[in-house]
Amino acid sequence: MIYLLGGRGYVGQAYQRLFEAMSIDFKTIVRESMDYTDVATLEAALKRDRPDFLINAAGFTGKPNVDACEDARDACLFGNAVLPGRIARACGEAGILWGHVSSGCIYTGSREDGIAFTEQDEPNFTFRQDNGSFYSGSKALGEEVLSNAEGVYIWRLRMPFNHQDGPRNFLSKLMRYEKLLDATNSISQLDEFAAATFASWQKKLQLGTYNVTNPGQVTTREVVEWIRESGVCEREFRFFESEQEFMRTAARTPRSNCVISSAKLAAAGIHLTPVKQAVQTALANWEEADS
Repeated sequence: MIYLLGGRGYVGQAYQRLFEAMSIDFKTIVRESMDYTDVATLEAALKRDRPDFLINAAGFTGKPNVDACEDARDACLFGNAVLPGRIARACGEAGILWGHVSSGCIYTGSREDGIAFTEQDEPNFTFRQDNGSFYSGSKALGEEVLSNAEGVYIWRLRMPFNHQDGPRNFLSKLMRYEKLLDATNSISQLDEFAAATFASWQKKLQLGTYNVTNPGQVTTREVVEWIRESGVCEREFRFFESEQEFMRTAARTPRSNCVISSAKLAAAGIHLTPVKQAVQTALANWEEADS
């Protein structure tokens, strides 16, 4: 049986769909029924139920985007940095392996050699550099909290998307923003992310950190062109002239734009669809949100 924390969120729902499709026995833990943020409470539940594995999909992202984290720094810090440490303590005491959904948004820009960031590269969009958003800083701090933890996978997600329209879907966001910032990024097909991360435990991959993004990179302009070609949204997309204009007129905090490598995961035998194919498949199977 799998324990799933944060199962009602965007990422958590993807895990629920995966487990239902695979007929995997799982238990979605919600704070209304059990305060999993309390170490003693979570530890007691783990010792009672003895799940085979725990997945932490809980966290604080801000709605509609990371700008909202600037107004809720206490909740953001707790959900992204304090909570992972508490889960690590409870799982450690109960002897339960677990996986933590982190973020690739702890990097920005590119390496000097032009190669995508790997798991070996130190994050460069954190509180330590004082150059990023509070959200990115809190996610990086959460990884620092887990740096000495045993029995944990850290899975880095980036700008998730799939074929289902919704406010958390990267593709949907592009269709709804009045103007866009052109940038180059790695992104993650959400359902492939859930399947790949769960497979890392099933296949008994080495514990540690994994970038879980679809191979390759995309620019914002490429993605909106695919959106227009698909017929999903044919409006004229407008772009900011520069990142400076974006920050001056539309954002409160800097954004992470980066390319991270998922080669480590592929080398371990888990492969995601190349990014262009993944985006175009999502658009070909697009499902509009209920109005």
